[in-house]
Amino acid sequence: MPASPAERSQFSRGELSWALFEWARNPYVILITIYIFAPYFTNTVVGDPVKGQSIWGYTNGIAGFFIAAFAPLIGAIADKAGSRKPWIAVFVAIMAPSIFLLWWALPGADGGLSIWTIAALIIVVAIAFEYSSVFHNSMLPHITTSAKLGGLSGLGLAAGNAGSLLILIFMLFYLALPGQIDWAFLPERPLLGLDQESYQHARISGPIVAVWLVLFSLPLFLYTPDAPRNPQPMRTLVIQGLETLYATLRKLPQYRNVATYLLARMFYNDGKTAILIFGGIYAVGIFGWDEVRMLIYGIVLSVFAVLGGFVGGWLDNTVGSKRAILISIGTTTLGVIATVSTTPTQILFVIPYDPATAPPVWSFPYFNTWPEIIFLGMMTTLAVAITAAYANSRTMMARLAPPSMATEFFGLYALSGTATAFLAPATVGFFTDWFQSQRAGYASILLLLLLGLGLMFFVKQEQAKALH
Repeated sequence: MPASPAERSQFSRGELSWALFEWARNPYVILITIYIFAPYFTNTVVGDPVKGQSIWGYTNGIAGFFIAAFAPLIGAIADKAGSRKPWIAVFVAIMAPSIFLLWWALPGADGGLSIWTIAALIIVVAIAFEYSSVFHNSMLPHITTSAKLGGLSGLGLAAGNAGSLLILIFMLFYLALPGQIDWAFLPERPLLGLDQESYQHARISGPIVAVWLVLFSLPLFLYTPDAPRNPQPMRTLVIQGLETLYATLRKLPQYRNVATYLLARMFYNDGKTAILIFGGIYAVGIFGWDEVRMLIYGIVLSVFAVLGGFVGGWLDNTVGSKRAILISIGTTTLGVIATVSTTPTQILFVIPYDPATAPPVWSFPYFNTWPEIIFLGMMTTLAVAITAAYANSRTMMARLAPPSMATEFFGLYALSGTATAFLAPATVGFFTDWFQSQRAGYASILLLLLLGLGLMFFVKQEQAKALH
């Protein structure tokens, strides 16, 4: 008998602890790779936004290569290994000290970690983060009932975004704004005695994320039940994992429509992820935004990203998954064009703007020029469209996969999300380097979006039948 709504809403301590792990680790993505550390690294540590964006692109490209090469095997091993928590503990133990060390990423790398050491740390953390995701996600079917599966998964995603948003708000009001603006409710100086002149309010993002990760990972290890360990040797588990992966891949050519969809998703998903990775870096390089503006930017986009989940659900119910995906990719494509068309002195390629003579749009001391407001508006639109696409893509997979093979096809769905993880950042890095232009590098994301958009037109929204 299916569980009642009341039963679905009552999660056990172990289930809540599983969801809390997203609260623990998601701030790494938001603070380090998108809004705070990445722009600080590319513009202040490297000291050249073009060179910085190029280095960040290649860094994430290298990490993406290792993720693409081994994540599918890691996933197959996860299904065979039984216990997951020891693996997650290893990856947390790698991530936490590596993230903490980012405190020593000094401006101009003067006396601190070298640029290449920082890049190496980012590569290590990015790989460990994705591998931990594989084992964490694979725990879900074993710790809850099918009736609570979707609710618990959604709770984890919501917790991850909520935790990140909480840290961004704290950093804005207690670390970045004090001493910069005279508001009665703000402390006179940043907490912890941080020195804004040496960018400690940006560098502290590393230690904050590291401590947060360790602290809020503990409930997972203490309370979430784990499957019994498979006593077979690792060599056997690897072989079994490879055999399972190979068997699933062999079936894919028989499902051409599903294969086309997974190929389309591979490209447009890479493009959307690249927007998240490079959007903040691009904004700082083009507009010269400081940490205060980036914190506000991050908070605004995080709120609109939550809205995107509801928009995605409404679109899916109204026009179907395929059309919803086409709308989100099309909106994202137009949004990228609009963002690269706007600079401090130009709006939509053709409208000139003189910030020296134009009066402020409003009295608020931040984002008070029309190019900044238009750029921020476009990025909030992108946040909605990207989140909607993530939601619609998962629903589309459920609509296409044969019900009796849902687990196998969602394994391929996960594979399509990592198979070219190196492509988008490497593309942005290459175009930035080749043209010596942030705009050219960021605009190269359009290639991936258009490839995905074009392939989606060949996908039929019809459920495949299992072939025997």
